[in-house]
Amino acid sequence: MAAQLFNRIGQIGVGMALAGGVVNSALFNVEGGQRAVIFDRFSGIKETVVGEGTHFMIPWVQSPIIFDIRARPKNVPTITGSKDLQNVNITLRILFRPRPEALPKIYSSIGVDYDDRILPSITNEVLKAVVADSTLRTSLQEENSSPLASTKNSTFLVEKAEQIKKASIIAAEGDTEAADLLSKAFIKAGEGLVELRRIETAEDISAQLSASRNVIYLPNGQSTLLNLPQ
Repeated sequence: MAAQLFNRIGQIGVGMALAGGVVNSALFNVEGGQRAVIFDRFSGIKETVVGEGTHFMIPWVQSPIIFDIRARPKNVPTITGSKDLQNVNITLRILFRPRPEALPKIYSSIGVDYDDRILPSITNEVLKAVVADSTLRTSLQEENSSPLASTKNSTFLVEKAEQIKKASIIAAEGDTEAADLLSKAFIKAGEGLVELRRIETAEDISAQLSASRNVIYLPNGQSTLLNLPQ
């Protein structure tokens, strides 16, 4: 009796394991940012695009092909010729993503590695069309325009500083020569010239003070205020 019970439990366990395996093989998940295309062994690629989530399929008959529909970067190096027959090495960085509704056609005509098959040829054609209209000399001139302008500006600043330095030296030499001439004049004329300059300066100061209303002249001496009327 006990042996029959254990056999029965074993059969049930085996059946549940087989059923679980079948169910597990009949389900597939589509993660966020992905889409799936179903390949059927009898009818081929189905036109329906499967969205995100858990979905059912017929085991051993159908299989999902997962595509990433998020924008992804790709570097495409190429060598092309310019208008003046110069070879130019260019690496183009592009962002690409497939249209979800076109995934069945992409898989049936190109495959999962469509980016490695299609993008290099497309970018090469576009780059050749763009670079062929320009010359390498023009590109180099545009590239060097900013450094050339900076160099000219620096040269101008250096020349300006040199001119200012020369002007300062000339002004200092002129002041020195004027001081020598005045010194010689003082030696030749004696103290009379100095006294004359002092008198002229005093006259100028007196004329300016006399025109001011805030200046009052008082006689010199200590008895100035003693002669006021009672």
